[in-house]
Amino acid sequence: MPRPVLDEAQLHPAIRDQVVNAHADIVHNVRAAAASNPVLVIGMAGNPWCRRARKALAAAGQAHHYLEYGSYVSGWRPRTALKMWTGWTSFPMVFVRGQLIGGAQDLERLIASGELPRLLAEPA
Repeated sequence: MPRPVLDEAQLHPAIRDQVVNAHADIVHNVRAAAASNPVLVIGMAGNPWCRRARKALAAAGQAHHYLEYGSYVSGWRPRTALKMWTGWTSFPMVFVRGQLIGGAQDLERLIASGELPRLLAEPA
């Protein structure tokens, strides 16, 4: 099910490049990290939910890669670009084998249900 995204025809030509290229480097880095790491956590300093996700992975014995973008008072623009790209509005953003699975609570549910190891074991 595709989510609604403003059609390019509805962007004035003078701003199209700005919209397309807004923090494209951050999105590129996250896409590359999600593709090359079985588990990726995107977070921000000072956010207890980001710590909670990382602790849940550690308790499950699951290695992960972590990328941090700012804090509550800094780095909001790059985080906004990630929110726009994923459609996920909060942090952390947890990727398993390149798929966004949600945040800390979603990750905890996957761990508790035993689904996380199954996702990681699926063929590429």
